[in-house]
Amino acid sequence: MKLFLAGLGILIVGFLLYGKIVKAVLQPDDRKTPAVTDADGVDFMVLPNWKNMLIQLLNIAGIGPVIGVIGGILFGDVVFIIIPIGCVLMGAVHDYVAGMMSMRHKGANLTELVRLTSGKHIYRIFSAFLILALLLVVAVFINIPAALSAGLTGGGNKAFYWSVALIFAYYVCATLFPVDKIIGRVYPIFGAVLLLGTAALFISLMFSAGQDSSLLAESEEFRSKMFTAAGNKPIIPMLFVTIACGILSGFHATQAPIVARTIKSEKQGFGVFFGMMIAEGFIAMVWAAGALAVYNKFPELIGTNANGVLATITNTFLYGNLSTVVVISVIVLAITSGDTAMRSLRLSMAEMFHIDQKPVVPRLLLVAPLIVLTMILLYWSNANSDSFQKLWTYFAWSNQVIAAFALLAGSIYLFSIKRPAFITVIPGAFITFVVTTYILWVDPSKGGPVGLGLDLSDAYMISGFLTLIVFVWAKFRGQEVTLNR
Repeated sequence: MKLFLAGLGILIVGFLLYGKIVKAVLQPDDRKTPAVTDADGVDFMVLPNWKNMLIQLLNIAGIGPVIGVIGGILFGDVVFIIIPIGCVLMGAVHDYVAGMMSMRHKGANLTELVRLTSGKHIYRIFSAFLILALLLVVAVFINIPAALSAGLTGGGNKAFYWSVALIFAYYVCATLFPVDKIIGRVYPIFGAVLLLGTAALFISLMFSAGQDSSLLAESEEFRSKMFTAAGNKPIIPMLFVTIACGILSGFHATQAPIVARTIKSEKQGFGVFFGMMIAEGFIAMVWAAGALAVYNKFPELIGTNANGVLATITNTFLYGNLSTVVVISVIVLAITSGDTAMRSLRLSMAEMFHIDQKPVVPRLLLVAPLIVLTMILLYWSNANSDSFQKLWTYFAWSNQVIAAFALLAGSIYLFSIKRPAFITVIPGAFITFVVTTYILWVDPSKGGPVGLGLDLSDAYMISGFLTLIVFVWAKFRGQEVTLNR
């Protein structure tokens, strides 16, 4: 209980104090933004600040802060401290820098920002990787809400595939239509559901923990089953791959340009980007607390399917219709990230191939192959019980690789404009170390995908050396390129 409350305090203090430092580095001003200078009625337009904040929150707060932390809390209640520290020093900085860079470069997508900062060769490699990663995001964010919807209705496989069809249809519409026609209208409603569900769970957990504080502490049985390095689950790198959002998510850097194209003033960017990541950190804390409480009450659930644990959390701590509202809020989290993931795919590919997106036909031609590829991924992910876990693993790791690229680009940007780059170098070096360690250390015998399978100590040493090279290069690269202040 004490660690949970301390973590909430870190989120608040981090927003107020470290946020002020980060804002001073970026120096937002009164220059005209792309929403004003490049308005096209489709992707570039001014939206009210409250709408931008809700759109950003729903874009970034995908299923990771729920499904990810249900698994992540198994590393122990130290996660209540790691989540907020990571959210403040890594995730919020990542989102804010990505959003500000996009606004200052005509609403550029992440691929274009990588090209401007890192050069065309890295850009080509990253662009191909990003397309594959976003396809994984879309597939995950159709699969999970469809499974939860089917669980609510009790309709089995038939309900699952009907849910897939309806969610997919919505994604296509949200991808093709101007940003104010669907996203700008339905997100306020979705946002109300999300906030209501999170608040209801938080209040119920606080009431229950007030009566029994041991619910939010490690029980002896929990400790006997929690993740450890001896059980092939070292906190570094596994925690930061398991919790794919809530601490840091590269996916957010692909979403930031969507809102960067609808913000009227740079001064609104801090609340939209930095502030909404802090809000996601709160969501992750609440669900981590719910998972720990359930594992303490029902230790037999440790290591079981996260969707089932989620249902147990809502059924245990909420009553009647509130339980349904919270499950719906989780479905909303996934859907409102999946739709903008597909939109980001369209925008990134249009930018790469210089395809005008104002006419509807080019938009349709870009979306059609994405639909086919996503359907193939969905079919594969449901082929057997192990396929979805593999899909999630690849999604989570690729998500953090994107974050490493985004923070590298942000570091080069800050070096270029001669501003203090420590705000991006520190988290960028850390996550680069994590994702490199993961691929060097993991292999199927450790419950992961194909990797090199090195000893953890060797993986740490090599990753540290490679990370040092990357960020020394970033320093010199920043002195070579000229970017907009």
